[in-house]
Amino acid sequence: MNILVAIDLSSASQKILDKTKTLALALPAKVCLLHVIEGDPDFLDDEPDSQDTSAHGQQEFPLEYKALLKEVDGLRQSGIDTKGLLTQGSVVDVILQKSKQLEIDIIIVGTHGHGGVHHMIFGSVSEGVLRNTSCPVLVIPTLDRE
Repeated sequence: MNILVAIDLSSASQKILDKTKTLALALPAKVCLLHVIEGDPDFLDDEPDSQDTSAHGQQEFPLEYKALLKEVDGLRQSGIDTKGLLTQGSVVDVILQKSKQLEIDIIIVGTHGHGGVHHMIFGSVSEGVLRNTSCPVLVIPTLDRE
């Protein structure tokens, strides 16, 4: 089984990574952690790997590259076959494209729980993915609600 996990590398990503770890170990599954930087889609498409220190993403976006590599290494240390992908483009479009390209069986995304005007203006990554894929999607709420 192949799982694509879209993370924004914020503190909210930890909930997504925790659920991913549980699911990947239970199935078992291979995991691709995807971080998309909004921008020119032809500019960047790098796979962070602790053995590769010359990657373009590391040079252009060192903070994001390092953060993604840390999360990849964390899942690998748990025994999960994991790779990371740092790319640029429209977040929803990249998730959909990579899910087909990598023959993904399930997509995991988070939702920050924004509603109302924010949702109307900016839309929702999780909603965009859900509406445009035939692949199962697991949406993890990342907002703490009491």
